[in-house]
Amino acid sequence: MIAKKKAAPAKKKSAAPAAGKSASAEIDARIRSLGDWRGEMLARLRALIKEAVPEVVEEWKWRGVPVWSHNGIICTGETYKAVVKLTFLKGAALKDPSGLFNSSLEGSTRRAIDVRQGEKIDEKAFKALIRAAATANASKVKT
Repeated sequence: MIAKKKAAPAKKKSAAPAAGKSASAEIDARIRSLGDWRGEMLARLRALIKEAVPEVVEEWKWRGVPVWSHNGIICTGETYKAVVKLTFLKGAALKDPSGLFNSSLEGSTRRAIDVRQGEKIDEKAFKALIRAAATANASKVKT
């Protein structure tokens, strides 16, 4: 019996930005590539994040997920067919008086906001939530 060689596993795409491309440039490219309401919504949410925390750092992780950090991850921005999802890694610890969190509510750590086509987000409440996440991260930083 002749043994067949197994095919080499496909290489995973790098989480790092393409050579010479910043994370911000990768996020710009993702927004452009979507070419529909999801790109527009992701761009708007990104702008609100930057308004809320001007020192925010943009990252490109996990095979192409936009991430916004300030002393730790504030949130990720993923796009799916029907939603733009902002996942707050420590969302369960944040107060959400406006009820923006509408997804991943069953977990003990994460919370998410799913935005569907045609929906509007309470921008003031969203920026307050972003600032609260950044403040929570800063309070965990050891001096």
